[in-house]
Amino acid sequence: MPLPYTIVKIYTDEDSRHEGKPVYQAISRFIQGLKISARCMVTRGIAGCYENGEIATFGIEVLSYNMPLEITVIIPSREKDKVIPVLEEMTEDGIMIVEEKDVCWHKSRKHLIPRQVKVKDIMTSSPTTVTLGTSASKAMNILMSARFHGIPVVDEAGRPVGMITQGDLIRRAKVPVRVGLLADFAAHHLKSVEDTLNKLTASGLMSTPPVTAQEDGLLSDAVETMLKNKLKRLPVVDKDGKLTGILSRLDVFKTILEKNPDWQSFRQSNITVANIKTVREIMRGDTPVVAPDAPIWDAIQLIDTTDIKRVAVVDKTGKLLGLISDSVLMTAFSAHKANLWDYFMSKLAFTEAGHKHKEFLDILRARTAREVMRTDIIPVNEDSLIDDAIRLMVSKKLKRIPVLDANGIFKGMLTRDSILRAGQTEK
Repeated sequence: MPLPYTIVKIYTDEDSRHEGKPVYQAISRFIQGLKISARCMVTRGIAGCYENGEIATFGIEVLSYNMPLEITVIIPSREKDKVIPVLEEMTEDGIMIVEEKDVCWHKSRKHLIPRQVKVKDIMTSSPTTVTLGTSASKAMNILMSARFHGIPVVDEAGRPVGMITQGDLIRRAKVPVRVGLLADFAAHHLKSVEDTLNKLTASGLMSTPPVTAQEDGLLSDAVETMLKNKLKRLPVVDKDGKLTGILSRLDVFKTILEKNPDWQSFRQSNITVANIKTVREIMRGDTPVVAPDAPIWDAIQLIDTTDIKRVAVVDKTGKLLGLISDSVLMTAFSAHKANLWDYFMSKLAFTEAGHKHKEFLDILRARTAREVMRTDIIPVNEDSLIDDAIRLMVSKKLKRIPVLDANGIFKGMLTRDSILRAGQTEK
């Protein structure tokens, strides 16, 4: 079935400007920003003349300047009424021709991570930093009070020499829980952690050497570096090696939503889109599950077996009822935080803590997953496009999201890492 399209051709020159920029750049940016199924092409002529008497040539007898340009914009006809008036306003010097055509087919290849974006275009500038002599306790307090979970360590010249993350606190300073949970424990527990940290400085806590990204480098290359090194963020440096920003996975996801068009609308317009991926294709299916009547003891031990740090509670048919995580346990057992602290300190799936606190161990065996699971969960359908899942995760500030089929059956979890890997396979 032919598709009705409108072809707009603008004949202008290199000197034409719109708001101080070459008009061909302004038009290209405008079309790209519409996020519709439109294309723009700029062709530079090798010679020409204008109605005002000027001539453009590469001949040696006349200095070459102000070469002629042809700007061609191809858009679905239904979009022309909102595009053509803007093009007319942007072009102060030129000729516009509009043609209606039936297009036999329109094919497009989807890229999750925009290939033209550079790291400096999306990084967070002027990040919080610490120096080599900063106390580890101060570094932890910065992480506890901030939305980010990594701090660059810089030398006197402002060059990154290391990174301090949650993992460094856990591995090197023996902090028993992730930073997000520390504030939930009593002051005397935090005091014991701070006493240990006060004996360390950033130089003894950081991971080194830091893996960095060049600010003028492509975003796609930086994402590949993040995946290769299993990192959630990268310090960004300039050509002299000085720190200029931080690139996080959230920065990447926001860029995907900002730069990419609505691919679902493309398909609805009978446009063939190659390389479309759904949540089903990239989700992780290794999330442990428990029955609603299973003891909490079972769920806790399963949480320790997976990096997803989630256990799904499902009924006999496989329908998702809720999720259990470490933060859910903190809420459910707020009256037993001393016991929880012992568990996190021992890292022995409650065995050691159970011998020390038999009463608490009996509670864990008596209470069920149904009693403590979180039910206000936000799932995504397995047939959803990856872009839709990203939009949901960014708007709700989620790092992981459960995946269901059309009948509510639990199929797996979608993580930020799995999304980035999907983007890299498009190369």
